[in-house]
Amino acid sequence: MIFDSLRALVLRARSYRSFDPSRPIEEDVMTELVDTARLSSSAGNLQPLKYRLCTERDEVEGMTSLTKWAAYLKDVTLPPDGHHPTGYIVICHDTSISPVTPMSTVDVGIAAEAIALGAAEMGYGGCMIGSFDKSGVAAFLSIPKNLTPVLVMALGTPDESVLISKISHGDIKYFRDDAGLHFVPKRDLEDVIVR
Repeated sequence: MIFDSLRALVLRARSYRSFDPSRPIEEDVMTELVDTARLSSSAGNLQPLKYRLCTERDEVEGMTSLTKWAAYLKDVTLPPDGHHPTGYIVICHDTSISPVTPMSTVDVGIAAEAIALGAAEMGYGGCMIGSFDKSGVAAFLSIPKNLTPVLVMALGTPDESVLISKISHGDIKYFRDDAGLHFVPKRDLEDVIVR
């Protein structure tokens, strides 16, 4: 893959919060995404992450009710009714392999980005959700006690546009315009390189 293709893929792998229910993500696609994530780097090569896939309608709807979306958008209900994700991957840390540590959370980020990039490459999109009812998710999905849910990834076919914008007056909060376009302000390159 040439660098421009990687950059384009990163730009497509945004956080989507509205999905086309007529084009669901299939379990075999999610399995491929997890297979890619498992090949990613892992601190100490401990590989403590396990994944719970949800594609059945009742599980997906139950998971949607256990997640909180887009905290900056107080007056918008997301995902909109009729545009929920069609699948979820719950990333869990297996505490029988190692305790949850700051370094193990790096594994979660690496795996989640691998899933997000893979989904974008396959024509899907998702949203990494850290704001969810952890004990509720564990109980709802009958996740074994040694597995701690640490991140939820909503997946499906996006039916909204998410655009990168410049930060204005120091405000990093994402926002939607009157047409419903979602904008994500990003810091300028010169603001993130330390000299």
